[in-house]
Amino acid sequence: MTTAFPALSSPFTIGKLTIKNRFVMAPVTTGSYLAPDGTFTPDGIEYFVRRAEGGFGLLQTGALSTDTQVDPAGALGASILTNPAGFLATSDAMITRTRAYNARFFIQLTMGLGRNYVGLYGPSANPVFGAPDQTSPVLTVDQIKLKIDQMIQGATMAQKAGFDGVEVHAIHWGYLLDQFASAMTNHREDEYGGSLENRLRPAIEIVQGIKAACGADFPVTVRLGLKGYVKDWMQGTISGEGEKFRTLEEGVRICQILEAAGYDGFDVDTGVYDSFYYACPPMYLERGYMTELAEQAKAAVQVPIIVGSRMGDVQVDEDAIATGKFDAVALGRPMFADPDIAKKVEAGTPERIRPCIACNQGCLGRLFAGLPSGCAVNPEIGRPSSYRLQPAAIQKRVVVVGGGVAGMEAARTAALRGHEVTLFEKTDRLGGHLISGGAHDFKSEVRELNAWYQRELDDLGVDVRMGTEATPDVVAAIAPDAVVLAVGSSAITPRIEGIDSDKCVGCIDALLETKPIGQKVVVVGGGLVGCELALDLIHKGKDVEIVEALPAILSSGPAVPYPNMEYLMDAFADHKTPIHTGTKIVAITGEGAVVEPTEGGEQQTIAADTVVIAIGFRPRPTHAEDYKGLGAEVYEIGDCRKVANILTAIWDGYEVAHTL
Repeated sequence: MTTAFPALSSPFTIGKLTIKNRFVMAPVTTGSYLAPDGTFTPDGIEYFVRRAEGGFGLLQTGALSTDTQVDPAGALGASILTNPAGFLATSDAMITRTRAYNARFFIQLTMGLGRNYVGLYGPSANPVFGAPDQTSPVLTVDQIKLKIDQMIQGATMAQKAGFDGVEVHAIHWGYLLDQFASAMTNHREDEYGGSLENRLRPAIEIVQGIKAACGADFPVTVRLGLKGYVKDWMQGTISGEGEKFRTLEEGVRICQILEAAGYDGFDVDTGVYDSFYYACPPMYLERGYMTELAEQAKAAVQVPIIVGSRMGDVQVDEDAIATGKFDAVALGRPMFADPDIAKKVEAGTPERIRPCIACNQGCLGRLFAGLPSGCAVNPEIGRPSSYRLQPAAIQKRVVVVGGGVAGMEAARTAALRGHEVTLFEKTDRLGGHLISGGAHDFKSEVRELNAWYQRELDDLGVDVRMGTEATPDVVAAIAPDAVVLAVGSSAITPRIEGIDSDKCVGCIDALLETKPIGQKVVVVGGGLVGCELALDLIHKGKDVEIVEALPAILSSGPAVPYPNMEYLMDAFADHKTPIHTGTKIVAITGEGAVVEPTEGGEQQTIAADTVVIAIGFRPRPTHAEDYKGLGAEVYEIGDCRKVANILTAIWDGYEVAHTL
């Protein structure tokens, strides 16, 4: 029987090593799979084994340090050279298990992070990311050679541990080797600076040293950013104009130089910390945007091109591989959302893939907050393996009130555990805020997530009762053992003059386009909902102004992940969108929005055809007390407990249902 995705399901080779399919686990650092002594933790081992079980042909660790002297520990934790015996033992335990699934395994080794973090060494004295008043200390030639030697030692130990190859971290994301390679960050005048070949000398000496120590057939790849999208320190460029870090042409030339030096493949993406929305792209960037860039690299070299960054659309990937544009896909955030992507594609059921929504809330947002990475749509990620679902010891009747994402997750999880689940939704559509939140032109994955949940509920046999209000009497007739209230939240409407005007539209109506939107639009509220709505309207050709009472937009509610925030800021700057901060709305008139400074001052009228109110949401009343006389456990989850975001709603639903 043939598969619907023959290209993705076919093998490919890196050097002389055969990989069973085109699915590569991106080298993602989760912050939890390596212990402080440089060994793999039990949960870290389970994390990698789970991806092997899910069908990935090539597994890769995230960046692991080999430095014990120049940049010891740094932002990455202990060096793997700190405890060789422990590293070898835990690596063997992990690799032995992944072999059962015919998965190959590369270790990613880093020479350092450079000016991305305070106090870490760089090739030159560059402003530190996030702390531009400080500069990175400069590596001496002897320190460079020591770091290179330690990389080679790390590769030798990895080979001894049973790893199939090494990925060198990284001429991407602006890490240390990337800083050496870019003229923007490398101002050296010795053998490690000047020409492109000299700037690539550390990467060349690493691969040549590894090949000499481990043998010519031991595969070595490198993570490589083909284009920087940087126009200055701490300043990205959405369009790519004004590039100062790396042009695509230079990225392709780097591929050619490094192929000649001995690298066996390139794992390509884009961006650096200064342009983080290209390094870890939010949903505002189109899925598959890397295809055209990777195609140019593929045409210039003979070794495989593996492509990361927003490559979660398996049909796009299939078509690109089938037509020779690149060789394999590296999936990071999508394999958080669904570790079984490869297995589901090869089974011909891509519709069963739980979609990554590129929100960056659970993965990058948590990591930058000093927490283990998680996933907004997959609550098991970043948690101990004991947190996985277990069959319920006693089957219960569970009633879920509310068909938004929190309610659907609670119903799905309870049904998976074997409970008999009834879900009530008083409207004629499941999804709750997923419906309006997925209405933007850049939120197709949110719409896919809604469809995925509905398909899961149907397949699991959940009794979904649409158009039915779950009163205590209706619920009592089921005689439930547990009632989960997930009734969501409602948009806040300010009590101001003109709020009932035809010119005024609520954010939900604006997203769903249930009311007409004029050409000149004032969006009142500069939180994430208001800003994403403003961006959507800009994409539709509207003239938009934003009014925010706080001193800055995107400063209220749950923290907005850095790449998402920076993209929105740069997009508004590119479109020259007027933003009125420290300003509140006081009335809506026939001319537009009447506003005044929050701290007091003169009023002004911003001309508008439409004024959209997006100042936040409040929990809907659950009437939980009315259910507590039914002899059932009663829980309140999601926005009706506390208005937050999609992560908290889904994690609430999972948390309650996984312990029922």
